[in-house]
Amino acid sequence: MSVQFIRKGKAKVPDLKIIKRKDNGEFPLLYFPKIENTGIVKHGFTTRLGGVSEGIFARLNLSFTRGDDEEAVRENFRRTAQALDVEYDRFVFGEQTHTTNVRKVTKEDAGKGLVKPRDYHDIDGLITNEPGLVLSAFFADCVPLFFVDPVKRAIGMSHSGWRGTAGRMGKKTIEAMEREYGSKAEDIFCAVGPSICRDCYEVSEDVAQAFRKEFPGHERELLIEKAGGKYQLDLWKANEIILLEAGVRPEHLEITNICTCCNPDLLFSHRASHGKRGNLGGFLCLKE
Repeated sequence: MSVQFIRKGKAKVPDLKIIKRKDNGEFPLLYFPKIENTGIVKHGFTTRLGGVSEGIFARLNLSFTRGDDEEAVRENFRRTAQALDVEYDRFVFGEQTHTTNVRKVTKEDAGKGLVKPRDYHDIDGLITNEPGLVLSAFFADCVPLFFVDPVKRAIGMSHSGWRGTAGRMGKKTIEAMEREYGSKAEDIFCAVGPSICRDCYEVSEDVAQAFRKEFPGHERELLIEKAGGKYQLDLWKANEIILLEAGVRPEHLEITNICTCCNPDLLFSHRASHGKRGNLGGFLCLKE
């Protein structure tokens, strides 16, 4: 399988591995070397490749709510579990509604969203120190955020669109890990995953104003003004600022250079598809 991404720069962040399935098929999985090198987690970010869905969902759609065949989505999750080397019934789903709410999950939450119903709502971030739980969040242009604390052996997985980024979701996730597990920001390794780039992300004046207010002094880094009251917004840079200001060490931080909208054949993009799409998945699990 040959997989070539359009990248916004020369660095290979995240990197790609092609995993051989038991049926001899292949499964591409994006991963972050600094997260991988902590040695305590399994993690990855999926592409559109390696699954069984068809049509606008082809092929590895991980959403049950966009109209795809349920059994196809379940097979896609089975393949994802195999690729990650995790248990199918230990995924734990957030519910991406563009909040900055973070939930601590425990072994009682195993399977919620996949093999049993969620009993919580409006959760864009998950944290745990429970080995084997697979923190799961879903994307099609919004920003995936990965957090690994190898000192306290705690992890977090968050979803941050423009509202979450303006609300500093990355900082909120770190604060939740500090509160629940005694983590320190300087010990946490973080990654900003594949999402829409500034060149592709046009926003209106009200969104631009929200970022001017939240990030004073960074307007030129984050926004490029266009005609007609439109702007190009850099969510990657905004999340980098958030994480560094929260106390993450620069050497512990990896920032993607893969845009979902620039790679519509390989990644689902809400903007590129005009909403006719499936979901990608970001997954993070403490090793047993």
